[in-house]
Amino acid sequence: MRREPGDRYRPVRQMSDAERIRTVKEIFSTVTGKYDFLNHLLSLRRDIAWRRFAAKKMRFFKTNRLLDVATGTADLAIEAVRQHPSIRVTGLDFVQAMMDRGIAKISEKGLSGRIRLVRGDALVLPFPDLSFDAAAVAFGIRNIPDRNRALREMGRVVVAGGQVMVLEMTFPRSSLFQGLYHLYLNRILPSVARTFSRNPSAYEYLGDSIMNFPDSETFSRMMEEAGLAEVEKYSLDFGITYLHIGVKPGF
Repeated sequence: MRREPGDRYRPVRQMSDAERIRTVKEIFSTVTGKYDFLNHLLSLRRDIAWRRFAAKKMRFFKTNRLLDVATGTADLAIEAVRQHPSIRVTGLDFVQAMMDRGIAKISEKGLSGRIRLVRGDALVLPFPDLSFDAAAVAFGIRNIPDRNRALREMGRVVVAGGQVMVLEMTFPRSSLFQGLYHLYLNRILPSVARTFSRNPSAYEYLGDSIMNFPDSETFSRMMEEAGLAEVEKYSLDFGITYLHIGVKPGF
């Protein structure tokens, strides 16, 4: 059944995996035009600082290659090559409209020789084992229902000693911020989105997906269960966002 612009998405917890994937594809195909603008506006430009912090933690020692999973409009890929002049990046996403915007940004910045984007599935990465020094996903893993499989795939394609990095927003566990953040995600964010987006319900889904993402301790265990070692977590802006880094054993 076709959705009308005012229709709301079902709560994340009520969606099947297949429905969640269809919803994510639809959302990111309809918000492309204002996606970067709203990301920066709604995070007060903190998303830029979070990506910068993640790129700073990247280590390149063998292949000088980074895989950016769920690359979207390629912001993390662009920041990574800015900070690490010797690397090349492959970005992967399954929404062509987002990648088209990313390709345009890469071209505008003269980075087409260092960043390439490919369409693909995070659960079946189209790359050989041991292809990258690091695999990262920024603000994308909460939209992947089978997170364990995605983490294992990222681990498969990195070299021994390589990093699997997850930058993601979450719901802070501190009671001091919960009420305010709940208000922001469920009232302020959708209200602002209605002014700029032709699919404001996408930002209601965004808030819901953040509130239903695992806490940092639970996600650290998920990374360990996916075969990663030395898992570290970094709290950013009072736990609104976390960077998790795991290492592939065997180095």
